[in-house]
Amino acid sequence: MRPVDPCPSPCNRQSRSPGITHTGDRPRSIPDGPRNHQDRATGPGTRTGDRPGDRGGDRPGDRDRDRPGDRHLTDDEWAAIARRVLNATGIAPTGDPDACRWVAVRHADDHIHIVATKVRGDLRPPRNWNDFLRADKELVAIEKEYGLRQVPRGDRTAAQRPTRAEQEKARRTGNALTSREHLRTIVRTAVSAATTTEEFFRLVEGAGALLDVQYFPSGDVRGYKVALADDTNAQGEPVWFSGSTLAADLSYPKIAKRLTVHDATPAERTEAPAWQRLAVAVDRTPDHLADSEDQAGQAHIAVLAEALDALPLVAPVGLQAQLMQAAAAFERAGRSRVRAHHQQAQATRRAVKAILRVAPPRDGALLATVLDALLLAVIAAQYWHRTRDYTQQAEAARQATEYLRVAYRAAAAEPLAVVHHRGRLLARPLLERQAAAVHQALPDLAEQILAEPAWPTLAATLNEATTAGHDPAALLTQAARHRELDTAANLTEVLTWRLRRLPDLAVEKPPHDRTTGRVQPGPATPMPRPTRPGSLPRNR
Repeated sequence: MRPVDPCPSPCNRQSRSPGITHTGDRPRSIPDGPRNHQDRATGPGTRTGDRPGDRGGDRPGDRDRDRPGDRHLTDDEWAAIARRVLNATGIAPTGDPDACRWVAVRHADDHIHIVATKVRGDLRPPRNWNDFLRADKELVAIEKEYGLRQVPRGDRTAAQRPTRAEQEKARRTGNALTSREHLRTIVRTAVSAATTTEEFFRLVEGAGALLDVQYFPSGDVRGYKVALADDTNAQGEPVWFSGSTLAADLSYPKIAKRLTVHDATPAERTEAPAWQRLAVAVDRTPDHLADSEDQAGQAHIAVLAEALDALPLVAPVGLQAQLMQAAAAFERAGRSRVRAHHQQAQATRRAVKAILRVAPPRDGALLATVLDALLLAVIAAQYWHRTRDYTQQAEAARQATEYLRVAYRAAAAEPLAVVHHRGRLLARPLLERQAAAVHQALPDLAEQILAEPAWPTLAATLNEATTAGHDPAALLTQAARHRELDTAANLTEVLTWRLRRLPDLAVEKPPHDRTTGRVQPGPATPMPRPTRPGSLPRNR
C-alpha cells in the first residue's frame, strides 16, 4: 500500500479512465480517455518506501493496488479508503467544506487512482506537511482492518538512493554503479579498516577518492565530503557528497564516535591469531543477539556489516565477487531505529581490523571457519530484525546469506576434502576411539553422525584435538551445547566447524601475527594504503 503523493501543482483537468469514480458519496461512470499526467495513487497491498522521493526504500507508485492473494475490495470499500487517506494527508479533511477537490477512479478490480487539487475552496493551500508518512500510517491501519496482507515498510534509516540523473549519468558513462554508490563502498570499507579518524581519511584518499575535510574555527573537524575525479558537473567541478548523504551512519560524528570507542576500549590480551579471534568473536554473535538488549544487539549487527565490508580486501580472488555482493546486500541490515552501543561489540571490531594487518591465512580451513561463523551470524541478524518487524533489514540479511552461502561452499570445499581424506586414512582403532567419544557426548545423535558420508571429516578433527591434548567427548559436548543441532542438515560438517571455532582448538598458529602493522589489501580493492603520521588532509 503506497501513500498519496500529491499533485505538484493544482490539477485542473479531470482524470479520465473507464470505471467508477468517487468525488463524494455518489459513484458515477466516466468515459474512456487519456490518463491525467498528474494522477497519483495509494491503497492497500502496495509496497511503501523507506522515504519519499529519491530517499532510500521504494519510490511512490502510480496505482493503489491489492497484493496478490488479497481479496478484491468493493467500490464502497475503495471509496472509504480514498477518503481516509485524503483525510490523513490533510488534502481533504473529513467534514471540511473547503477541502481540496479530488476524484478516485477505479478501472480494475485491484486498484484505484486518486487525483486531487492542491488549492482549497477558500484559495489557501492544504496543510499536508509530512503527508507521506501520515498516509503510510493510515495505510497500516487499513491493511489490518480490512484483513489485507501486511507489506514491508521502512524505518527511514535506508541509505539515500541515487537520483534518476545520477543513474542516467552512470549509464551514459558505462559505469555499473553511480558515483554515490561507488563512494559509499569506499567510505564503508575505510571505516571497517581504520582505527582512527586520521587513518580513515588517509584510506579514503588511498582508494582514489577526492577528499575535502571541513573544520570549525577551533580547528576541530566538522565534517567531510568526497568525490570521484572523473565525476564533474557542467562547470567541470567535482560532484561532492557529504558522508551523511551517502548513508546515515557515514556522517563524520558517527564515524568518529565509532572509532573513538574503538581507541578508548582496552584490548583483550590474547595470543590467538587474528583470524582465529575473528572466528571466535563472530561465533558468539548469535548468543549476543539472543541475550543482549537491543542497543547491544544493534552494535553487534553493525560490526557484522564492518566484517563483510573488510573481507573482500583479504579474501582470495575467486571469493571476492560473492563477498562484495554479500556486503552490499547486508548494508541495509546494518542500521535500524535502535541506537547502537558500539562499546558492546569492541572484541569483534578489533578482530575485524586485525585481520587486515596480517597476512591471509595459509590454510583455507581458517577462512572457511570465519565464513561459516559469519553465515550463522547473518542468519541470526535476519531473525533479530524479523522479530522486531524491521522487514527491510530482515530481507537484506536474507539476501546476504545467499551470497555468503555460495562463498562459504567455495571456500570450504578444498579444506573439507583434505580433512576428509585425512579421516579416511585413520587407523581403525583411532576411528573407533572417536566414535566412542561421539556416543558418549551425543548418544541421541551418534548413529546419525556415524552414518553420514562426512563422518571421516569429523573423526579427523576429533583426532587432531586428541593429539593436541583435548578430551574429544568434552569438546563435542561443548560444541553441541553452544547451539541446537536439530535443524542442521549435515551434522558432521556443522560439528566440524564448531570444533574449529572453539578458542581451545586453534586451527592455525602463524609464527608472527602483527596486529598493528599495515592494512593488507586484496587485489579487488586498491584502497587501504599504509598509514603514516602527519596532519589531516587539507581542504581542496
